[in-house]
Amino acid sequence: MLDYKKVNNLTGWLVAAVATLVYILTVEQTASFWDPGEFIAVSYKLQVPHPPGAPFFLLVYRMFGFLALGDGLQVAYWMNVGSAIFSGLTILFLFWSITLLGRKLYRIKAGQESVGQTISLMGAGIVGALVYTFSDSFWFSAVEAEVYAMSSFFTAIVIWAFLKWDVIEDPVLENKWMIFIAYLVGLSIGVHLLNLVTLPALALIYYFKKYPNPNIKGGAIALLCGGVALIVINNLIIPGLPSMAGSIEIFFVNSLGLPFGSGIVFFTAVFLGSLIYAILYSIKKEKVILNTILLSLTFVLIGYSSYALIVIRANQDPIINENNPKDIISYVSYLKREQYGYRPLLHGQYFDAKVVSQEDGSAVYAKGKDKYEIVDYNTVTKYDPSRTTILPRVYSTQERHKQIYRSKLGLSQGQEPSFGDNLYFMFTHQLGHMYWRYFMWNFSGRESDYSDAPWLGITDAFSDKFPDYIKENKAHNNYLMLPLILGLIGIFFQAKKDPNSFYVTLGLFLMMGVVLVLYLNSPPVEPRERDYIYVGSFYAFAIWAGFGVLALSHWIGKINKNLAIAGVVATLITFPVPVIMAIQNWDDHNRQGRYFSVDSARNFLASCEPNAILFTGGDNDTFPLWYVQAVENFRTDVRVVVLSYFDTDWYVDQMTRKAYESEPLPFSLSYENYKKGTNDYLYLMEREGLDAISAKEYLKLIKNNSDLLKLSAGSSKMTINMVPARNIILDVDIEKVYNNGLIPEGMEALMVDQMNLRIKGEYVSRGNLMLIDLITSNNWERPIYFNNTSLATIGIDIEDYVVMEGMTYRLLPVRKPQNFRAELVNTEKSYKHIMEDFAFRGMDNPDNYFDDEFRRFTSNHRSAINSIAIALLDEDEMDKAADILKHSIEKMPHEAIPYDLASGQSVPLLFEVGEDDMALDIVDKMSVKSIQLLDFYAQNNREYDREAMISLEMLRYFVPLLEERGYEELAAELKKNLERYIGNTGVGRSLDRR
Repeated sequence: MLDYKKVNNLTGWLVAAVATLVYILTVEQTASFWDPGEFIAVSYKLQVPHPPGAPFFLLVYRMFGFLALGDGLQVAYWMNVGSAIFSGLTILFLFWSITLLGRKLYRIKAGQESVGQTISLMGAGIVGALVYTFSDSFWFSAVEAEVYAMSSFFTAIVIWAFLKWDVIEDPVLENKWMIFIAYLVGLSIGVHLLNLVTLPALALIYYFKKYPNPNIKGGAIALLCGGVALIVINNLIIPGLPSMAGSIEIFFVNSLGLPFGSGIVFFTAVFLGSLIYAILYSIKKEKVILNTILLSLTFVLIGYSSYALIVIRANQDPIINENNPKDIISYVSYLKREQYGYRPLLHGQYFDAKVVSQEDGSAVYAKGKDKYEIVDYNTVTKYDPSRTTILPRVYSTQERHKQIYRSKLGLSQGQEPSFGDNLYFMFTHQLGHMYWRYFMWNFSGRESDYSDAPWLGITDAFSDKFPDYIKENKAHNNYLMLPLILGLIGIFFQAKKDPNSFYVTLGLFLMMGVVLVLYLNSPPVEPRERDYIYVGSFYAFAIWAGFGVLALSHWIGKINKNLAIAGVVATLITFPVPVIMAIQNWDDHNRQGRYFSVDSARNFLASCEPNAILFTGGDNDTFPLWYVQAVENFRTDVRVVVLSYFDTDWYVDQMTRKAYESEPLPFSLSYENYKKGTNDYLYLMEREGLDAISAKEYLKLIKNNSDLLKLSAGSSKMTINMVPARNIILDVDIEKVYNNGLIPEGMEALMVDQMNLRIKGEYVSRGNLMLIDLITSNNWERPIYFNNTSLATIGIDIEDYVVMEGMTYRLLPVRKPQNFRAELVNTEKSYKHIMEDFAFRGMDNPDNYFDDEFRRFTSNHRSAINSIAIALLDEDEMDKAADILKHSIEKMPHEAIPYDLASGQSVPLLFEVGEDDMALDIVDKMSVKSIQLLDFYAQNNREYDREAMISLEMLRYFVPLLEERGYEELAAELKKNLERYIGNTGVGRSLDRR
């Protein structure tokens, strides 16, 4: 007779150990792209991350950072290991949840488990837990220091705790477990809010236990109560209590004249006093349910108290201090994620709706010297009522989004979307493309890791139709649809044998999947794939995969009348399913040997002169920079400035303080000139006869709050300034610049004594105003650099005044000649940076996995090297140009990182330096890929995307190059292939007209 409890515990821990080992073996060794760079940096020094923060996560991962024993280069690894451990524990509780649900299906009483039932349950737990272990999305989050691994752990332990509570018969123990669950929910708030989404489904567990004769009405009420609990925590406790405290604080300070903090003290005393009184009352009157609810609320608040860290650390002015939530007003804004804007959920506009009015709404306060001051008003935008709808899905009025909506819906310009179009977008894009595709990635298969890659269906599972570039892609994962089939079997089996538990699992599946999709209401395009958001839904499906084993065991047992043997056979039959997933997913989830996320950041910083100022743009341009400075202590003399944050007063204010070894940025404007509500936007109002204005004089007018710049604010109660001319002229002390050796050799003739900081659009944002101030006030004392992203997105046109140095563009008083299509390049510095200063660790190893983000950064480096090579050739530095091109191929070979557009553009350069073999190799490899890709698209009637466009362009690009070099036979072959596509597709015809 097997001891079920011991077997269950031991098997669960063994499965968790396997999962943890797998994750540790495949964990990233440094900071990944996207948010991990930020989270590692802020955890390491307990700083303030982006809203709404993750304070408990920071505290825990700070402790994992201690395992590096002071070695900054190991901090990221150990924090990534933290995610591996939490992910392994998630698998542990998934295993135990499957066996708990299985016990309910068998209706087993404790201590009465048969050998056959024990074996079947262990098989179900093993297979179901391992299916989730090796699933694509969960494995992705398990090996990097992001909040999703720890969030999954809290989701798993809360689900398990509810199932554990369900089998407890002692009412006293029941209440203790309920309070424990509440504490876990409170702690999870300090990691991620995903855990809260489980509450409506988990409310069904309470209902089914307490009401032995359940019905649809009762189930609906239980779901509603769970939804109320979700709303109470998410809307009332998390932002609501601080909002209430903030309102009382403003009243006490502004109306009663009391000191700052008095309202907070009063609110805290009244709230805690009321809570304590209510608890004592419930004890005295023996109101058990009320007492349990109050204690649960108390423990939610105890867990939620980790958020005190955010305010405490913000007041210490750490270098990374996003939104600067120092006081109750800014803290509430931080919690509400107000910087991310609002998405309509139940009612809102179509994307073509016209704005009929914009009115001032509620006041926005900020802490002043003596009281809280109104600095702005929330704008209430009202749209044409005839162009609004319930459940708005095509709502974004951004021009880029409008174009994508029209493309996806097949609407011509000016054609109005209908409610049918609205629903079509919801089902095809939001539910189909942004959820169902991800679901199938995890349980059916994935074509590749290229953006918007489809899933592999039953016809794809046994097909050899894919071109080599897809088949060789490490993320080409084919599970033969076996996990999906196993899960479907489990769904029907649980629904038939244990309907109550099925509804709970279904609730979890829908709440963390479909309902979450509807709540998030995603726009038509995202900066990256978002599959990691829905891992909770995939978690529920993994439970069904485990029940698929129980179904097979049950059916086999009916035949052989021996459940023990049936359990063994069912486990052996289904165990290959997670094994296939592990084999398929290993190579694209093994992150060993990947460093370029960090090395690319190091290369940006290495391109800068000492004490430089570097403007950067997107997350992947910025977060790795934060990481290498905060954790690895690399080039801390460079001040990194995030261009998008530069539009906020709190961030500009932080730039006026020293950071690491970097001195404060020199501004002429004071806080009064750039605080919120002041100069948020300065509208361009060109005055007749005024073609240009001096930058220094304009800044003086702004600083003095001159009436000459005042603009009527319409309905707004705030004063708005304007810009009287599009051209802002900066005078340059060329003698000083020249004597300081700032002008690269050979560019002396390009020096200018005036620079035109021309405004691109119809207004100047606060960030662009402060950029003009910085450029003017700096007076060439500190080098100012831009990366390619920030240079393309700033609101003033300075591209003619930048010189390339390595991977960055330095602002200098030299002007690129008209009709000069190449970039100005400081070849001496750039050559040195590329050949001596840049890091390319692991980029030459074909065994390492480099996803789309790595390929993009590789392409950026290849493109930069091409620009430098062109400049070297213009200077007749043939040998150096050859060296740098060969260096690029050596450090980033095709075998590790497939050749791309930038590689194709290096072909004529390689021909010019006499490296014909290298050039022909690129032509051969890219041509083969292009022809295979275009054939594949044609055979499968796929719309031509960016990859197809590049393929067509490359074929056209190579033909004249080969003809010019005398490779006429190869050129004719490519031309023949090219003619198969030109004229046969819309894209081809478009290219043919150029």
